[in-house]
Amino acid sequence: MIEDIRKDTKTRMAKSVDSLKQELTKLRTGRAHPSLLDHIHVDYYGSEMPLNQVASVSASDARTLTVQPWERKMVPVIEKAILTADLGLNPSTAGTVIRIPMPALTEDRRRDLVKVVRHEGENARVAIRNIRRDANSHLKQLLKDKDITEDEERQAEGSIQKITDQYISQVEELLQHKEAELMEV
Repeated sequence: MIEDIRKDTKTRMAKSVDSLKQELTKLRTGRAHPSLLDHIHVDYYGSEMPLNQVASVSASDARTLTVQPWERKMVPVIEKAILTADLGLNPSTAGTVIRIPMPALTEDRRRDLVKVVRHEGENARVAIRNIRRDANSHLKQLLKDKDITEDEERQAEGSIQKITDQYISQVEELLQHKEAELMEV
């Protein structure tokens, strides 16, 4: 029983950290990275498709993304989707290739992005603490139902706290890395 709670807690906390990683990849640094366009969907014959399923996205250099649609008539559709995605990107088309230059970030914009990163990190920490609270309340219920002893409950709470500390430190690591990446000129 206690082991099940521990496994469930680890799984849910890992998902919280993965979610934070996903959110942080959406935040644009000065560097071109294909994952910046992962959340963009385009209209493909009447259905919404992720951009990476209708075109190949690559970073041609540190400041330019290249999108190569698999069908020629998708070029204007993809270009429009990138413009309307509100990422501050201006694609330019050359035949069947769409090039997206990454504008340099200003100091103010970098500071704003750091605030956003910290906010996302706090959301992740809150989620992890909520998972810890759920696990501890589950343990209290087991104690109340007399399925476990007080000593077992105390030990389990200690191990759940260690798991929590481990995932919180992962969040801190991710945040420090992203902030350093953002402030890099």
